[in-house]
Amino acid sequence: MKVIWPVLLLIFVGSSLVAAEVPSQVLDLSSWKLTVPEDTSHPGNPDERSGKDLAQYADARYFRVAAEGQAVLFRAPCGGKTTKGSQYPRCELREMTARGEDEASWGTADDQRHTMITSLAILKTPAVKQHVVCAQIHDADDDLMMIRLEGKKLFVERNELPDVRLDSNYKLGARFTVKMEAAGGHVKVWYNEQLKMDWTVSRRGCYFKAGCYTQSNLKKGDAATAAGEVLVYRLGVSHR
Repeated sequence: MKVIWPVLLLIFVGSSLVAAEVPSQVLDLSSWKLTVPEDTSHPGNPDERSGKDLAQYADARYFRVAAEGQAVLFRAPCGGKTTKGSQYPRCELREMTARGEDEASWGTADDQRHTMITSLAILKTPAVKQHVVCAQIHDADDDLMMIRLEGKKLFVERNELPDVRLDSNYKLGARFTVKMEAAGGHVKVWYNEQLKMDWTVSRRGCYFKAGCYTQSNLKKGDAATAAGEVLVYRLGVSHR
């Protein structure tokens, strides 16, 4: 099964072309759940959006169409609400099953090959602690690996294991592509089509994440309005 990129930048209304107004017209969000960095009466702590709700959802503060309809902007301010077990705010997608009804859960040693390919750009980091995570594989208990920017250093972070360098001089706004693949007890990462990591690891309860997970807060010295921002141009997942 090939990863199919959605092309939904312009939609037809009658005989006219109309620019995309909500992120689901740019990215296929049918198998994702979104966490935004605020608490309201909406389900989730902080708020979560999925299914038909996510298909119609946009928020100028956190999650909107950007780059002239070519991408979706994910924004997480340092003063935003955080999920249980984390001290940092996020505007981030969590993988769901194909119909978007249940949380995805798979293993790195499965017979299937689990793949996520995303094309994105990190636009902004907080001023004091300049750290942002833009993509992850999470297991049942913790993050297995994260694509992380610290200043100009873009790398794969793994708990208690050496980092894998992707770019030593990343410039904010530069677009890049990351492919993450888990199969046969290995997790591999490609950066702009170059294989950068082949890690032997076995974990269960895994799922992909993508968006903006800002790694700073007020206690780190950043202002409440300081934020991480990530543009996601393309996002595709396959299990085959």
